Amino acid sequence: QVQLVESGGGSVQAGGSLRLSCAVSGSVTIINTMGWYRLAPGNQRELVAVITRSGDTTYAESVKGRFTISRDNALKVVDLEMNSLAPEDTAVYYCNSDLRAGDSTSWFQYWGQGTQVTVSS
Repeated sequence: QVQLVESGGGSVQAGGSLRLSCAVSGSVTIINTMGWYRLAPGNQRELVAVITRSGDTTYAESVKGRFTISRDNALKVVDLEMNSLAPEDTAVYYCNSDLRAGDSTSWFQYWGQGTQVTVSS
């Protein structure tokens, strides 16, 4: 059973920082992309940042220069360092991973349970 477990959410004032972490566990054989998405009330889920196995990154325009995504392939962890947080960053943040598990040769998307980030002005 593959699980993605997020940690590090919380409440912070505008201008502050938070670091999210997501650990992948279970019978994982290989992980391709890892990323973070967020869902704010009244909005659609949006991509925040993704990172490939080789370390190539993609960021949403709204977070470029403020957020940094990183991963540790050996530990199967992906982190999101968030700086200069603003109220519009308030959302539930979800970890996502594209991976193969067990004896399967197919790639599947897995999601974490989500962690709340609240930024007050």
